[in-house]
Amino acid sequence: MTSDPSADPSTLAGRLRDAGSLKWTGVDAQIAAWVAESDLGTAPVVLAAARDAVGAGLVGYLPPALRADLGAATAELHAERYGWDVDPARVHPVADVLTALQVTVEHLSPAGAPVVVPTPAYMPFLTAPRLWGREVLPVPMRTDDAGRAALDLDAVDDALRAGGRVVVLTNPHNPTGRVHDRDELAALADVVSRHEGARVFADEVHAPIVHDGRRHVPYASVSALAASQAVTATSASKGWNVPGLKCAQLVLTADRDVHVWPRVDHVATHGASTVGVAAAIAAYRHGLGWLDDAVAVLGEHRTALAEGLAEAVGTRVRWTPPEGTYLAWLDLRPAFEVVPDDLARWVRERTGVAVVDGAACGEAGRGFVRVNLAMPRPLVVEAGRRLAACLR
Repeated sequence: MTSDPSADPSTLAGRLRDAGSLKWTGVDAQIAAWVAESDLGTAPVVLAAARDAVGAGLVGYLPPALRADLGAATAELHAERYGWDVDPARVHPVADVLTALQVTVEHLSPAGAPVVVPTPAYMPFLTAPRLWGREVLPVPMRTDDAGRAALDLDAVDDALRAGGRVVVLTNPHNPTGRVHDRDELAALADVVSRHEGARVFADEVHAPIVHDGRRHVPYASVSALAASQAVTATSASKGWNVPGLKCAQLVLTADRDVHVWPRVDHVATHGASTVGVAAAIAAYRHGLGWLDDAVAVLGEHRTALAEGLAEAVGTRVRWTPPEGTYLAWLDLRPAFEVVPDDLARWVRERTGVAVVDGAACGEAGRGFVRVNLAMPRPLVVEAGRRLAACLR
């Protein structure tokens, strides 16, 4: 989980590249800071659970007992960490957050209704609904008095008035790292309640990773009103670094969804991995100490990035350290008279650092880049230094 702060960045990068992950082999770059997976390892108890499942021959379809245990473990985690009383019977395994969104769009919202997506956004949230025959209504987020990304509730209201019926809420927010507070979530519930049939799809897969003593507030836990609107997706994938095990959880809190679910269940849950379910149960029940240590390291990496960026911050780079997630959202617009069309390529060609182009997160992200901080500290510092140097 940690690394020698004096270690050579190129040596560390070489070792990671040799390990063969998508992050380090999917893009030709010297430092891979793009896709949201971690280089800081996985909890041993989680790896052991996955090995035990394979060793026991649990490589077939998901058994009912294991599925029920996942519901119970998910409920236990949410009660302990977030003070949210979840009915285990209303927790359903799905492959990933995109599957959860697809189920919400296609089966739990009015037919043909547009999807409202605050931007900048996780990239597939802007493209996938179109593949499912839904219009996407992007709603740029605003900047609050503290310089943080915040929901523009008036704009969300306008988009719902224009026909949108699914609001995508990502909290903690990818890519900005914002952790929405209870008052903001309650205000969103009030806006959504003005529009008959409107829902909130709450993407909470980054919920385990929050910094500076903050506490994640599940949208559905805010009030009975919010619970009646919500379809919640959560997962061990980010907190415990198991995205390839394909197991997220969809939590239903609206009675209407519970009545619809039996006809949806088989197709919706079919892609959830049996080994992934076993790993998630272990993470939720036995991996919290490891998680806390990992979050502490990731919090320190925000300082490491600041160290690398020091020469450029304020004059060529603007950013607010993330409140949650391991993603940094850097505003590079001060460095340009005209922002390059392909900013990620521009950065990679000059620095060797692979980042996500903010334009892929919606027009509101043009001129920004997303940087993954979940890599050894020397690489975080070096990425910051290279970015600062190329913007002189």
